[in-house]
Amino acid sequence: MKIVVLGAGLMGRLLTLELARAGHTVTVYDAGDPQALNSAARAAAAMLAPLAESVITEAPVVAMGLYALDRWPQLLARLTQPVFFQRQGTVVVWHPQDRGPARQFAGHIAQTGRRHPALPQPQVLDASGLAALEPGLSGSFDQGLHLPGEGQLDNRQWLAATLHEMQGLGIALHWDSPRSPDDFIPGQVGHADWVLDCRGLGAQAQCPGLRGVRGEIVTLHAPQVSLSRPTRLIHPRYPIYIAPKEDGCFLVGATEIESDDRSPMSVRSALELLSAAYTVNKGFAEARIVELVAQCRPALPDNLPAIRRLGPRCLQINGLYRHGYLISPALLDITMQLIQNGVSPLAEQLGVAVSPSIQACELA
Repeated sequence: MKIVVLGAGLMGRLLTLELARAGHTVTVYDAGDPQALNSAARAAAAMLAPLAESVITEAPVVAMGLYALDRWPQLLARLTQPVFFQRQGTVVVWHPQDRGPARQFAGHIAQTGRRHPALPQPQVLDASGLAALEPGLSGSFDQGLHLPGEGQLDNRQWLAATLHEMQGLGIALHWDSPRSPDDFIPGQVGHADWVLDCRGLGAQAQCPGLRGVRGEIVTLHAPQVSLSRPTRLIHPRYPIYIAPKEDGCFLVGATEIESDDRSPMSVRSALELLSAAYTVNKGFAEARIVELVAQCRPALPDNLPAIRRLGPRCLQINGLYRHGYLISPALLDITMQLIQNGVSPLAEQLGVAVSPSIQACELA
C-alpha cells in the first residue's frame, strides 16, 4: 500500500520504518528538520521505567511499559547504527527529611506489584547495599530502593539512527513541509491508501483537548561521576531523575509545567535541576553543561494516549505525554494490527480502547 505519515517524531519514525520494512511505500511529511530539533522526542531521557512511573500514571501505561521493555531490543536490533540500551534497573533515593514521601512512593510501588505479579520485586537497600550497587551514591544516602529490570536508551542516538535508516531505505522524506489529514483523501485515486497522523502538538486543530506540557532537561558531561543506572530523587518540590548515557554524559530532568511555552529554559528551572543533581552526587559540581532543552509534550485531558479514527483509512496517534518512549512500541504494534486487520488484539490485551469513530479513544 501507499501510506502517508504526518510527523517524523517518535511515533512517526517507528511507524515509517515498520511499514517500509513490511513492503509498503511510505511518504513522510514533517514541519521540522531531519534532526527533530523541535520534537518532543528530542527532549526526553528515554527511560523505560514502568514500575517507577506507576506512582503517577494508570495501569494500562504500566502494561504498555512492560511490553516495551522486551520490544525495544527487537526494534533497536534492526537498526544499522548502534543505540545505547540497558536494563540495569532504577535506583530511587531520598534525603532523611523526605521519608514521608518515600513511604508513599514505596506504597504505590507495592500496589503495582500486586496488580502485576510478573514484575520483579523492588529491593530495599540500606547504606551498605546502596553503596555496593551504586558506589557513586555512597555517603550521600543511607537508604533507597532498587527497581530491577527497568531500562533506558539514548534518544539522541536513536533519532540519528532512525534518520540514517529512513534515508537508507529510500523513504520519501519531506522536511519543513507541514501537512494536515485534510490534505488527503485516503483510498481515492491519486491519493495514499492510508494516512497516519503522528504530529503531536501539530495536530491541535484536529485533536480537541490536546495541550502542551512543558518539560526541561539539562545535559551534563561529568566523566568524574560514577552512576551506572538511572537514579530518581524523591523530593516534595524538586523530584528529579538522572539518566547516565555513554561517554560520561548525564541527562537531568525534568520539570513538568502546565504551559505550551517553548521558550528557552528559565534560570529557576536550571538552578533547581542542577542543585538537586548536586545533592545526589557532589561530583556534578565540576560537570560541564552541554545543553539546556525545553520542549512541550502533547497531552490529552486525562494525560493518556489516544488512537482515533479521523475517517476511513486515517488514524491519529497522539497524547503520549511524558511516557513517549515507554509506551510507543505498544502503540506501534497496535496501529500495525489496525492497518492490517482492522482490529487489534494487543489493544484489548493492554487495555487500550481504539475509537470506532472520530471521537477520542480512552484507555479502558
